[in-house]
Amino acid sequence: MSAFRNNSQTGNNRQAALRLAGQVAHAFIDSKLTPLIIVAALLLGAFAILQTPREEEPQIVVPMLDVFVQMPGASAQEVAQRVSLPMEKLLREVPGVEYIYSISHPGMSTLVVRFYVGTKEEDAI
Repeated sequence: MSAFRNNSQTGNNRQAALRLAGQVAHAFIDSKLTPLIIVAALLLGAFAILQTPREEEPQIVVPMLDVFVQMPGASAQEVAQRVSLPMEKLLREVPGVEYIYSISHPGMSTLVVRFYVGTKEEDAI
């Protein structure tokens, strides 16, 4: 027997062989209401976009703190080991800290402390 179906099947047999998604797709292919439904969906989408409230520049407060520590005459590795790493550990204990970034240069360490969104600036300082 052939793996292909006989072309003489009736429409009802073909409908019975389709599952739910196939039946829905077949109904939309044959329906004259499909273009109307598509246009209605596009109009509703455009209406929703126009009615959605938005702000030009939302006011999101993300407090950040820059810490500069000088260590004249020290190499970048020495600054990292003696200043940056201990300062990172110390600053992680401050409540509300989300991330700490540090950069070690010869003779200087720069740490950027970023707090969670919504943390009051007074609490961050």
